[in-house]
Amino acid sequence: MKRILVVDDDLHIGNLLEEVLSKAGYGVSRAYSGTEALLCLESAPPDLVLLDLMLPGLSGEELLPKIEGVPVIVLSAKAGLDSKVDLLLGGAADYITKPFETKELLARVAVQLRGGAGREASRLRYGGLVLDLDTHIATTEAGEAHLTPTEYAILRQLMRRPGQVVTKSQLLEQIALDTPDCTESSLKMHVSNLRKKLRAAGDRDYIEAVWGIGFKLAEPD
Repeated sequence: MKRILVVDDDLHIGNLLEEVLSKAGYGVSRAYSGTEALLCLESAPPDLVLLDLMLPGLSGEELLPKIEGVPVIVLSAKAGLDSKVDLLLGGAADYITKPFETKELLARVAVQLRGGAGREASRLRYGGLVLDLDTHIATTEAGEAHLTPTEYAILRQLMRRPGQVVTKSQLLEQIALDTPDCTESSLKMHVSNLRKKLRAAGDRDYIEAVWGIGFKLAEPD
């Protein structure tokens, strides 16, 4: 039985989702805040997450980058195109605007659970750079770079946001669960080491520093 984690503090919507999903043959667990959802993800990882954005404590937008290896369908009343694009680029597999039709919801859930479009692949690609999410090895056109856990976590976040500048504070927040030992003072050193490894493997710079702000992936050749 496929298991779905419903993250929504609205009891009425959560009860409705649980009823619809249970009738469709799915196992359903519930979380009512972003922090509770993290605990659920660590203790019993589901096959899919239905995520509301307006959550107490840790919001849906803050929680999304911390969910890895599990497809996430965002359920939100925010219908703006920019909101949808930002969330999809930020790691969401799909986006459904509230109120929604249950038939459409079940169809989109089925697509994600059978490995449809939007599920994060086992590899991230940008230009000639490939990051294997299972082995933590970065591959370029010319060679491989074996990364430390912190270097891997940094590169993964940059590759999930191609073309975007990721601030230092965003990086520290997003990699905190993987590498809690990384601090603001050590981040620069980890990024520097990562850049050296990638340069040695591919004979070019793959990461650019944006002075005073953060880092981004360099434009492909």
